[in-house]
Amino acid sequence: MKRTQARLADGREIIYFDLDDDAVRDLDDPRDLPPVSTASQIRHDPLLDEWVAMASHRQTRTFLPPADLCPLCPSRDGKQTEVPSPDYDVVVFENRFPSLSMGAADPDPAEHIGSAVGVARAGTGRCEVVCFSSDHGASFGTLSQERARLVVDAWADRTAELCALPGVEQVFCFENRGEEIGVTLSHPHGQIYAYPYVTPRTSRMLETARRYSDTHGRNLFADVLAEERSAERVIVSSAHWTAFVPAAARWPVEVHIFPHRQVPDIPSLTDDERDDFVAVYLDVLRRFDALYDAPLPYIAAWQQAPVHADRDLAYLHLQVFSVKRAADKLKYLAGSESAMGAFITDVLPEDVAARLRRNA
Repeated sequence: MKRTQARLADGREIIYFDLDDDAVRDLDDPRDLPPVSTASQIRHDPLLDEWVAMASHRQTRTFLPPADLCPLCPSRDGKQTEVPSPDYDVVVFENRFPSLSMGAADPDPAEHIGSAVGVARAGTGRCEVVCFSSDHGASFGTLSQERARLVVDAWADRTAELCALPGVEQVFCFENRGEEIGVTLSHPHGQIYAYPYVTPRTSRMLETARRYSDTHGRNLFADVLAEERSAERVIVSSAHWTAFVPAAARWPVEVHIFPHRQVPDIPSLTDDERDDFVAVYLDVLRRFDALYDAPLPYIAAWQQAPVHADRDLAYLHLQVFSVKRAADKLKYLAGSESAMGAFITDVLPEDVAARLRRNA
């Protein structure tokens, strides 16, 4: 793998990841760009003990442009995009409209933020875009195994570097696919967030894992994986990974992909584990798209350990889920889910697993 770093016209970092060690990429960005906003802040919700990011500058971000104006395609035919080179394998760059920024400053103490128990501080962190392919019409599921492995290596590279940034507490690699999910750019890409706090979902899982370890002396994630591997909800199993529909799946289509060895994060995976993951994941994505004979909208969310806390309890895994509950129906988070956080699912996990297994 060849790694090439450069800077875009407004100072943002861009990194090319290439399979060919002899690849040469254009690094000069001739655009005249305004400075990137560093106005992000985070505010503490005292009722839920959670942080909420405030990034009002994102209201002006690019929204569903036509393919010939896609900012994630390579720069060609006189059209300058976010990627100066006329081609690339995988490329990562800092988001032009970041929710978090390493340059963010603490809010003016004279501002009145909420109540006496509320707190506001700088939205410190980093947001990156990961383009999986220069082909606008591709998807992660259509990548070759070699190219998909390059994406995994890019995730590992960025996770390691972002974890080393001051103030970063958790790194989250993810992909939103499909307009139904809320995607604003249709080019095949994902994102990486480096948060200045441990996210609520991760905190909750690790608190549960800590109680389980104190009571049983074992790792909760490992025990869940062991049970699921012997259940009827397994979709794909290989030497190093198992993909299954969890027993208490919240979403109409939901698959968790676990390595058989407990590791805290993507950089900790061996070469064999990374190769094996690619084969399993591409298999799962093909089954997703065969479910309704159309591209399935989904969110793919890597659960990685926090940077400093509970790394011994954490267990790397990927959660992939879709809001599509039928070919022409979506699952909306209405009153019970949105207001109370109490999910009600419309389909049995065993039925979903059976359908996905048939879509080999």
